[in-house]
Amino acid sequence: MDADLLVVGGGPVGLVAALHAARRGLSVVVAEPRATPVDKACGEGIMPAGVAELAGLGLAPVGQPLRGIRYVDARGRCAAAPLGPRPGLGVRRTVLHRALAEAVAEVVAEADGRAGGIRLEQATVTALDQGPGHVRAWLGRTPLTVGHVIAADGLHSPVRRMLGLDRPVRGERRYGLRRHVRVAPWTDHVEVHWAAGCEAYVTPVAPDEVGVAVLTRRRAPLEEQLAEIPWLVERLVEAEPVDDVRGAGPLRQRSTRRVAGRVLLVGDAAGYVDALTGEGLTVGWQQARAAVTAVAEGRPQEYERAWRRIGLAARLLTHGLVAATRHDVVRDHLVDVAGRAPLVYRGAVRVVAG
Repeated sequence: MDADLLVVGGGPVGLVAALHAARRGLSVVVAEPRATPVDKACGEGIMPAGVAELAGLGLAPVGQPLRGIRYVDARGRCAAAPLGPRPGLGVRRTVLHRALAEAVAEVVAEADGRAGGIRLEQATVTALDQGPGHVRAWLGRTPLTVGHVIAADGLHSPVRRMLGLDRPVRGERRYGLRRHVRVAPWTDHVEVHWAAGCEAYVTPVAPDEVGVAVLTRRRAPLEEQLAEIPWLVERLVEAEPVDDVRGAGPLRQRSTRRVAGRVLLVGDAAGYVDALTGEGLTVGWQQARAAVTAVAEGRPQEYERAWRRIGLAARLLTHGLVAATRHDVVRDHLVDVAGRAPLVYRGAVRVVAG
């Protein structure tokens, strides 16, 4: 064996998987073709349960505390609910990724070939071949023999496709766009601004910066999407953009299963519903920890059951909201209903908070 575990994908979920594996005494290779940090379209709000996952690894990225979620609509109606006794965290994706990469680099420096070490390879996994008791992976043209593989290679996971685990998705699908602007946050909540054809998420990520992300079924530039939300555009009219617009999608992805022999799928690679409820990173980190536990205990098939349990309530809530908000009448009255049923709204936010 060249290593106990190959982690495909060096993003936030893959690096968390590598850190957990090293703590369990496994030797790990992380394969990621891109240089760190990797930026991508992301709402950048980490729920309290996700903050706890990072704290368990001794990590506390620099960001802005998030106290709740506030819905806003065109009529000026608002509905707000706290995340709970512990705050979440608004943090730039690049800041988060850099903090995780630094933690991995410390393990790389300290391990020096001992058990529990991590090796980083800037490479693409081009093939996987499972045999009795091992997986042969090719990093480009270089073969690597490992005990197990954890695929954390994202929404359009090449490993998921490579293993024939993609499941068709029917119906209309959604896309995400994101940009950061230079402006002092006016709230310690994630604000969700509801319009007829899209919703915009405003997340404080620094004392002088917010992230603006849009989820939509319509493929159009960010400025055109935001034109549906003039009250938000007016607030941001003097805010200076600090980066280019990034996009992601289609968001809905399905997998037939999460375990194929000695290969386990985690994070977005395992399937994705929608970014509407914002718990993606938290659930991905919980899945990474569960997958490593299953591998370390020699029972990879146990991860399938763990995956179904992790984030189940949030998945059901997201499915329900996405389905309901396809209808104009629901979108038009959602904030009003949330304000009139505060206990229900607070319960839904607590589910998202973890």
